[in-house]
Amino acid sequence: MRVMVIVKATAESEAGGFPSEQLIRDMDQFNQELAKAGVWLEAGGLKPSSQGARVRFSGKDRIVTDGPFAEAKELIAGFWLWEVGSLQEAIDWVRRCPCPFDADSEIEIRPMFEPGEFDPSDLTDEDREQERRLRAEAKARLRGSSS
Repeated sequence: MRVMVIVKATAESEAGGFPSEQLIRDMDQFNQELAKAGVWLEAGGLKPSSQGARVRFSGKDRIVTDGPFAEAKELIAGFWLWEVGSLQEAIDWVRRCPCPFDADSEIEIRPMFEPGEFDPSDLTDEDREQERRLRAEAKARLRGSSS
């Protein structure tokens, strides 16, 4: 099962502060453990919401709001995509994770929908093939950018 592991933002991350060198080393070590175990698929840290925007959909209208956004605890500061055997395995990995900030912080784990979970009548063979191609292309790009 794939999960998205979401690092919730804090006032510190929204202020644009960078992690300490020690935290960077600790997270790098943790990411290496994830990769060695075959769990790690992708990860990234996000810039503060002051550097982002939101697009609200209302019928055919698109309303753009520039950041920053008020409630830091509802924002995301970073993420991982993991391939794990169960939600419990993901929880066990997060328990081993270095605390992402100097202040209290929170990490959320959300299982991702897999194509097979949808009603088979909702997807055509063409839809499934397109999904397979997109995933293969994305993996190839990731491999290319890491070399």
